[in-house]
Amino acid sequence: MPSPSSYHPHHRARLRSRAAPLLIVVVLAVVAVTELLRSRTGLPAPARRAGSATATASPSSLASTNQSVAQRKILLDPAFTPRLPRQSQLSLSLSARNALPPRNRDRFPTLPVGHLKVVLYVHNRPRYLRLVVDSLSRVEGIGEALLIVSHDGYFPEMDRIVQGIGFCQVKQVFAPYSPHLFPDAFPGASPGDCQSKDRAKEKGCQGDPDQYGNHRAPRIVSLKHHWWWMMNTVWDGMEETRDFDGHILFIEEDHYIFPNAYRNAQLLVDLKPKKCPQCYAINLAPSDVKSRGEGWESLVAEKMGNIGYAFNRTVWRKIHAKAKQFCAFDEYNWDITMWATVYPSFGAPVYSLRGSRRSAAHFGKCGLHQGQGSSNVCVDNGSGAVELEDADKVPNIKADWPVRVIQRQEGYQAGFKGWGGWGDRRDRELCLSFAYMYHVKDPSSS
Repeated sequence: MPSPSSYHPHHRARLRSRAAPLLIVVVLAVVAVTELLRSRTGLPAPARRAGSATATASPSSLASTNQSVAQRKILLDPAFTPRLPRQSQLSLSLSARNALPPRNRDRFPTLPVGHLKVVLYVHNRPRYLRLVVDSLSRVEGIGEALLIVSHDGYFPEMDRIVQGIGFCQVKQVFAPYSPHLFPDAFPGASPGDCQSKDRAKEKGCQGDPDQYGNHRAPRIVSLKHHWWWMMNTVWDGMEETRDFDGHILFIEEDHYIFPNAYRNAQLLVDLKPKKCPQCYAINLAPSDVKSRGEGWESLVAEKMGNIGYAFNRTVWRKIHAKAKQFCAFDEYNWDITMWATVYPSFGAPVYSLRGSRRSAAHFGKCGLHQGQGSSNVCVDNGSGAVELEDADKVPNIKADWPVRVIQRQEGYQAGFKGWGGWGDRRDRELCLSFAYMYHVKDPSSS
């Protein structure tokens, strides 16, 4: 056999021409395997420089649930350094509980293809929570779901109620930086903090007032902190969900869930790519919380409501990319912040697909943090607030229905300045730190 050096030049040229495509194939294969491993291990894609464009998603891709590189690209600002408060013993113990696996896996060992994750976020309204848990126990298909209960603070009675759930897999998480866990330090009330409309220079206190001159109230800012911490944790921090690209359904402790809710949600998720490719989400109820629905024989596309909403990882990435806008807006309500600044920044109306009859309802009169532990405690128990009809007990959405688009978006819009309560720079920095905590290490924690 001739030595390699004895090959004629045209033989070497032919080898090079054959080797070049092979090399390209090998390089592409290595890149593909790298991205696949990153998506399966939950590792974020390399952070890009501030100001770089996020991956643009077409309306059809917003409805998709396939694992794609675009879904996992993360926009981070290299100039921001995340800093989280030093945890207390209670906070550390709750963080340890967050790492525990879901309960009831012996009774519900597998979650079927096409299942939804359901996130229930709660504070301290045990009367409401019992009613919601009872309604969930009657939902057809709930045994197929993973129920994640996110607690704002630690309250033994709330914990006991959740511990008693036996109708599905249950995962509990506790917001470890909830102001309710820090009675004497930020993010709770710190010594020397300004109160109400104190003038910092005159009083010698610390804090930044909101646009109306009011200083932070820990029990108020916890609303927005908990929602944002929960979103970042569910999508990017939990082993059970960080590789899940399907739809996650979010409900609150004062949302009564109808027996047909889970099956209707699955139908809406399946129909969204075909019926409403421009829709970002699905909803179980109209955006007007007082509405029972129109009763039309059609689907409805309207602004995203805050009762029983579900979206996928592609939409979460778009929301996460707007962390600065979310955290800087002087408004203590997460939903108003989304309606007034985040959704308008997407450049097109943010539609959500729903049925023309509600499958969930808001009940009761007590606000999320109203009257707990005070002389004016709110005692409404929500009983009798929701009356179910036969149509609410079975799936009532038809695949051949057309879609009616409600183009006029009522309520809070771009340009609304916010109700305030969110002017302190410490809250804004903590909020941003939540957006970074699963992607960039806090240098003070090393």
